[in-house]
Amino acid sequence: MGSINSYREKIVYLDNNATTRVAPEALEAMLPFLREKYGNPSSMHSFGGDLDIELDRARRRIASLLGCQPQEIVFTSCGSESDNFAIRGLVDAYPEKRHIITTTVEHPAIKNQIPYLKKRGLRVTEIAVDGKGNIDLNRIEEAIEEDTLLISCMYANNETGVIFPVREIGELARRRGVLFHSDAVQALGKLPIDLNDLPIDLLSFSGHKIHAPKGIGGLFIRRGIKIRPLIIGGHQERSRRGGTENLPYIAALGRAAELAAENINEEKSRVAYLRDKLEVGILSAIESTEVNGTTEPRLPNTTNIGIHFIEGEALLLAMDKYNIAASTGSACASGSLQPSHVLRAMGVPFTSIHGSVRFSLSIYNTEEEIDYVLQVLPEIVEKLRRLSPFHSLEDVKAFGV
Repeated sequence: MGSINSYREKIVYLDNNATTRVAPEALEAMLPFLREKYGNPSSMHSFGGDLDIELDRARRRIASLLGCQPQEIVFTSCGSESDNFAIRGLVDAYPEKRHIITTTVEHPAIKNQIPYLKKRGLRVTEIAVDGKGNIDLNRIEEAIEEDTLLISCMYANNETGVIFPVREIGELARRRGVLFHSDAVQALGKLPIDLNDLPIDLLSFSGHKIHAPKGIGGLFIRRGIKIRPLIIGGHQERSRRGGTENLPYIAALGRAAELAAENINEEKSRVAYLRDKLEVGILSAIESTEVNGTTEPRLPNTTNIGIHFIEGEALLLAMDKYNIAASTGSACASGSLQPSHVLRAMGVPFTSIHGSVRFSLSIYNTEEEIDYVLQVLPEIVEKLRRLSPFHSLEDVKAFGV
């Protein structure tokens, strides 16, 4: 077990659902296109035009990870752009369809589109989850109307790691003649995905969640699906997304996808083992704690733990002093004083919703790091609880909260 002092100069990074370190192999893959191969892939001359070969190579690598055809992959700048492209592109392509179904626990890239869609006259139904973060398929089916265009449900939740029944949702959508989009930003590289088999029409993903750089993502669009471009420009991406392709980052994403395919069994075994060790250790050593969300099915790298009677922000700051990085929720929602919309939708109690912490691991984490966190975290929580006015449910009731 590493000593406390041994980590004073080393970050223990357990916030991989927010972003991941760039894999050395992905970095190496992008460097030639920042140096000698800096041409524009759309150019007529060979110095640029020959780079189409590199674009195709990256596209094939990603298609291999996803189990789809390379031409079904459109490169974007990030997962949020992909989510916007999927929703707004379909709305523009099918103006006669005026109803969309989604869930109460989607990423802000989906959830925050709802006011925009309503201003355009669309009706949006948000399906609630239960206290474990699970969704009821019957409620989705009951919500389908004659002019329902789309069901959009994430593959796995970014805060709790809960995996949704995307196969069953897709089968339901096909039976009812409705399109199905899934935000798979957190699932890519952590779970096997075979789009040749799964009934998903559009699927969003992002590079910086699988050890590629920030600023690159993609959208799978099944062949035959009609969609309007979100970014109008040149002929790039088969005229589905205008703008010069970000070839250095695309190459890095392609290499990261290849690495993800190689490491997916490690995600399911070693990373899950480390996650479980951390989770069990915290629950055993610290009183008044529980896991937020179901523990199965769940992403192998994610645990969200409710720690009663403390503030999550104070806990993160205290852990930061020990060079431990974690999160109180989605990175896109940081800076807000409101508790996580995901945990609120699940009905997590007041006494723990503000003290809930997400730990998310990667293949780069070690057992020594987990031992270190388990060594220092109980003392951190104990000190914070001594400063808190709440130490029990009776204290909460006494304060009239």
